[in-house]
Amino acid sequence: MRVIGNILWAVVAGIWLAIGYLLTGIIFCITIIGIPYGLQCFKLARFIITPFGKKVDTNFDKHPIANIIWAILFGWEGALGALFTGVILCITIIGIPVGLKFFQIAKLLFIPFGSEIVEIAD
Repeated sequence: MRVIGNILWAVVAGIWLAIGYLLTGIIFCITIIGIPYGLQCFKLARFIITPFGKKVDTNFDKHPIANIIWAILFGWEGALGALFTGVILCITIIGIPVGLKFFQIAKLLFIPFGSEIVEIAD
């Protein structure tokens, strides 16, 4: 299921979302001030390309100031969009697994600093 889910995800949406966050990370890393935010965009791209078989563990206390700055400037729009997409997908029966992944993406989009992407054992 993990392999099939990741292939379908990458073909339908994952590759485009990952490329977008990869390019955003490169743009952030061009500036010296934006390097920490660019690294978080790379983390997002790495999770978004193959989300099935992984989960997000958040730790807000690790970098609270950076998370607050991220949430105010960038995170709330992306998290709200991912949350809305997840709700719409969960309304349909066939979209529930993808909708649940969008909820994890929303969590990572809102609080990326200190968050870890963990492989789920079968």
